Amino acid sequence: MSNPNFSRRGAILAVAAMLSTTSTLAFAATGSDEKPNLLSITKDPGCGCCGAWADLAIEAGFEVETTETGDYVGMKRDAAVPENLWSCHTTRIVGYIVEGHVPFAAIRQLLEQRPDITGIAVPGMPAGSPGMGGEVEATAEVIAWGGIAGDGRAFPLDG
Repeated sequence: MSNPNFSRRGAILAVAAMLSTTSTLAFAATGSDEKPNLLSITKDPGCGCCGAWADLAIEAGFEVETTETGDYVGMKRDAAVPENLWSCHTTRIVGYIVEGHVPFAAIRQLLEQRPDITGIAVPGMPAGSPGMGGEVEATAEVIAWGGIAGDGRAFPLDG
């Protein structure tokens, strides 16, 4: 004699397992690795230097998607950027946060090395950095934070 509660429970568990697998596969198919070169930039609508950085990113070979918001503090908090590292725009790429006028060579290195960190930043808006008067190959001091970088360490990470 079969137990109707058991078979109903078994059916529910089977459907739950199937949905879980389906959602995981769907995420894998549409996750951030689908476009590993896509910089998703969030910026203030009136910020010209953010637009200049985005234009340089395209010139450097990245794809760019821009979202505008008037909620500067919310943008930073949503991305969990430490306040001492804030800059004018916040960018996401394959699970990392890129804060401010980060040089494109540093972003490429981040993507090649895939360190266990939250992100990299160029705090403030330093003159001469990409988008702040500097061109595509411009450099600036880059700070990593989160994971093995803790509260902040120079990037690239030293041993």
